[in-house]
Amino acid sequence: MPEPTPIADLGRRAKAASRVLATASSSQKDEALLAAADLLVDRTADLLRANATDVARAEGAGVAPTVVDRLRLDDERVRAMAGGLRQVAGLADPVGEVLDGWVRPNGLEISRVKVPLGVVAIIYENRPNVTSDAAGLCLKSGNAAFLRGSSGAITSNVAIAAVLREAYEKVDLPADALVLVEDTSREAAVEFMQQRGSIDCLIPRGGPSLIASILEHATVPYVIDGDGNCHIYVDETADLEMAGRIIVNAKTQRPSVCNAAETVLVHRAVAHAFLPALEIALSGVELVGDDATRALLPAAGPATEDDWASEFLDLKLSIGVVDGIDEAIAHIARYGSGHSEAIVTRSVEAADRFTRQVDAAAVLVNASTRFVDGEEFGFGAEIGISTQKLHARGPMGLRELTTAKYIVRGSGQIRS
Repeated sequence: MPEPTPIADLGRRAKAASRVLATASSSQKDEALLAAADLLVDRTADLLRANATDVARAEGAGVAPTVVDRLRLDDERVRAMAGGLRQVAGLADPVGEVLDGWVRPNGLEISRVKVPLGVVAIIYENRPNVTSDAAGLCLKSGNAAFLRGSSGAITSNVAIAAVLREAYEKVDLPADALVLVEDTSREAAVEFMQQRGSIDCLIPRGGPSLIASILEHATVPYVIDGDGNCHIYVDETADLEMAGRIIVNAKTQRPSVCNAAETVLVHRAVAHAFLPALEIALSGVELVGDDATRALLPAAGPATEDDWASEFLDLKLSIGVVDGIDEAIAHIARYGSGHSEAIVTRSVEAADRFTRQVDAAAVLVNASTRFVDGEEFGFGAEIGISTQKLHARGPMGLRELTTAKYIVRGSGQIRS
C-alpha cells in the first residue's frame, strides 16, 4: 500500500485549486454539484460496499450503536447526500454579492463585496456524509475543501471523495477542489491543523476530545462547531401536551446529533402534572433527575454534576424541577454549551425574556431543538453549527463560508 501523500503537499494542492474556484462561474459550480449528485446515486452500490467495511470494523471493535448509526450509510442516506448537493446548487451564490457601497466626498467609490475564504479545512469524526456536505458547500462558495475524516470512516470517505473529484473534472474544475487526507493518525491530525501556509479556516466537527485538540494544537484560524448540551424549559403556562411532543421529538427523533435535547427543566407548578406523563412518552429513554424529579419519578436515577454538563448523544435525559424562569436561565448559563435552547410557554413575556437572556447560537420558542440545522433553516446542507461568536454563529451555510473584500475605485485621487 503506498505511503499517504504528505499533509503539506495536499495543502498546497488545495490552495492552488482555491485560486481557480475563486473565479469559477456560478453555472460551472452548479454543473459540478449536479454532476456529483448524479454520480453519487449511480455509484451507490460501490459506496455501500466501502461503508460496509467501516461498519463491520466498528461493530467488531464493540463501538457504541449510536456511533455506528452516525457511520452507517444506506440507499436513503446516499440519496440524501445527493439531494443536499442538488439543494446547494439551487441556492444563490454569495460570491460577488455587494454588501454595501458609498461614495466619498473626494469621489472615491467604495464597495464591500463577498469573496471566498480560500481553503476551508474540516476535521471530523464518524460521519461520511460530512465528506459530501462539506465539499458541496465549499465548492458553491468558491472554496477548496481540505478534509480529514476519522479512521473509522476512512474507507467510506475515500470512496465518496473519489466520486466527487471525478464529477468536478467532468465539468473542467480541478479535482483538488476536494482534497482528502488519508493518513488518520493523531500525528497527521495535529499536522493538519497547523498548515498555516494553506488553510484559511478550520472547522472541527466532533466531540470534546477533538475540540480540546484544536484548542491545544491548532495554529490556523478556526470556527468551533461545539457540543450540543441543549435544554428545554417547560414554563408554568406551557401547553403540556405540546411540551411533551416537543421533548419526545427533540430527544428521540435522532439522539446521536448535536441538536438533540439533553436536559429538560420543568416549572415546579406543573411538574406533578407533567412529569409522569412525560416518563410514559419517553419509554426507552434513561431518565436521571434531581430530588424533586425523583420524588415524582421513582424509577429515575440521580442526576450527577457530570449529567447536567453532558452531551449524551444517546437515549438518556436529565430532568430538573425549577422554581421559575430565573432558575431555568441560571441553570442553562451554568451548564449550556451555547448551542440551542428552547422554552415551551404560552406567555409572550416569558418567551421574550428567555430569548433575550439566554446566550446561545439559537433560542427557540415552542419548537423542537432539532430544527437548528442548516437545511431546516433553508441554508442547504450545513458545514457545522458554530457555538462561538466571531465570524459565524449557529448553522454555517454558504454565506458563512465567505469573507468580505473592500473594492475602491478612483479617478486619480491622491491623499493630501
